[in-house]
Amino acid sequence: MPEHEERKQRRLDARSLRGLAHPLRMQLLDALRQRGPATASQLAQQLGESSGATSYHLRQLAEHGFVEDAPERGKGRERWWQAVDQSIRFDSTDFEEASPEVRGLTEVFLQESAARHARELASWLGTRDRWSPAWSRAGDMSDMTLRLTPGLAAELIGKVHALIDGYRDRVPDKDTPESEQVRVHTHLFPIETD
Repeated sequence: MPEHEERKQRRLDARSLRGLAHPLRMQLLDALRQRGPATASQLAQQLGESSGATSYHLRQLAEHGFVEDAPERGKGRERWWQAVDQSIRFDSTDFEEASPEVRGLTEVFLQESAARHARELASWLGTRDRWSPAWSRAGDMSDMTLRLTPGLAAELIGKVHALIDGYRDRVPDKDTPESEQVRVHTHLFPIETD
């Protein structure tokens, strides 16, 4: 699939969650999304894992439709993998009546997602002096507190996601000076104030 072509968003369900809710699988999928197609050996080296482990977990991801062969890359016995979707949507309402096993998997997925966000932010903070001053000024680490109802919170999240999606059509060519892949994290959750 051409790099500029938009990939669809995948909404998690109980079956797909069984295939994804594992820390290494989530890391493999993230690596393929962010860095593009790779072999199990390349991913093993990037993630500090054995190629046997990455091969096994890539096959599990493929079985659940998260990754697929990248046929234009493979030569001989070398198998290249690529992500099928560019983003995942987790909707907690899909799991409200789930079995204890599936609820446990949702916890693994959410905790690993939160840990990944923390790792990415820490990595940016640790390397921000290596970036141009323009990129240092363009980064953001904000927090805000509002008083909202669940309905207003859902509306706000929808508007933020729509705003971000509006930038997908404005993607600069890879050769555009200073264009870089960026990560946008959003978190909205209630806090106790007593």
